[in-house]
Amino acid sequence: MILQGADIVLGVTGGIACYKAVDLASKLVQAGACVDVIMTEAACKFVTPLPFQTITKRPVSVDMFQLLRETDMAHISLAARAEVLVIAPATANTIAKLAHGLADNLLTSTALATTAPLIIAPAMDADMWAHPMTQANVEALRRRGAVIVGPAEGRLASGRMGAGRLASTEEILGAIRQTLGRQGPLAGVRLVVTAGGTQEPLDPVRHLTNRSSGRMGYAVAEVARDYGAQVTLISAPAALPPVYGVEMVQVRTAADMHQAVMTHLPQTDVLIMAAAVADYRPASVAEHKIKKGEGGLVLTLERTVDILAAVAEARSTLGKPQIVVGFAAETENLLANARQKLEKKRLDLIVANDVSSSDSGFAVPDNRVTFLSSEGEPEPLPLMPKEEVAEQLLQRVAALWRKKHG
Repeated sequence: MILQGADIVLGVTGGIACYKAVDLASKLVQAGACVDVIMTEAACKFVTPLPFQTITKRPVSVDMFQLLRETDMAHISLAARAEVLVIAPATANTIAKLAHGLADNLLTSTALATTAPLIIAPAMDADMWAHPMTQANVEALRRRGAVIVGPAEGRLASGRMGAGRLASTEEILGAIRQTLGRQGPLAGVRLVVTAGGTQEPLDPVRHLTNRSSGRMGYAVAEVARDYGAQVTLISAPAALPPVYGVEMVQVRTAADMHQAVMTHLPQTDVLIMAAAVADYRPASVAEHKIKKGEGGLVLTLERTVDILAAVAEARSTLGKPQIVVGFAAETENLLANARQKLEKKRLDLIVANDVSSSDSGFAVPDNRVTFLSSEGEPEPLPLMPKEEVAEQLLQRVAALWRKKHG
């Protein structure tokens, strides 16, 4: 939602990664942003302005002295309009110009004229990236507040392997979203999110787990970042990419997650427990793979630590977290079970989730949830993408934060 209606100026410079900027422009437009593209003359040697203009439905600016209207100079107009200036790909040449304040083309002139935050996604040959002058220029820009995204390592246009690939579209989008949200409703709030399904080992090759994909928790972490929070994501194993701008803590078992949560607790303002934590684990872990026998197999299970109960106990002495949100994944008696958990664990808010439905809950992109708090009636939401559920949740968390802090 943070990209909806945002004015983004996208600068494209002359590198082979230009074609990836078309995808970035497309993703921004799909998210509702208004995108103005500035291309250098060198960039036009790799990709023409036509695909950008087709995608953005706006004129592409190339000429230093281009008039957007009768008397409206492009570099002044775009500089004033931009909420964020993104340069992707950014060549070594353009980075050097920006570091030294040169304004010899439309893009560098706009960069010098704007007060908007600057995001730079470098892309070049590995030796050019590693050169001391390039590194000094990048560091100078970083000191002045520019956000540097990438570069990634991998196969380069030269066929060599190394650092110099343009960061992924998802990473650049993450940087844009984080930058737009710096002054959001949770700015400065230290927020911890847990995600994914824990794995309890049975032997060296098997474990007990559940069907949680981690998508809900990762979506919450993304939206919390967009709201300006300093986010730590404590994640059980999940086949999901890291969330840009979020501190990642990887755990496996319920015990690991308990330790990570309690370690972060003294510095946590808001805790959102979206993980599906195992209630039981094997009482003993076999040293070697359990071999198939003739009969059945009997497992003895023992309780895992109740993390939310431990948080409630610690909270009474620490005074932190100030807000704790839980999730209740249920297959029956949804509201009754969620209400019981809300009261027993002394939560500020709980997200009740019926995981018996095939179209919501675990391992699917959508959720159908109900919010419950100690005040007011339950708030059921219709089926919606988990990203939108996360948005709804963080709106309520932000409201709780404002209530506590005025």
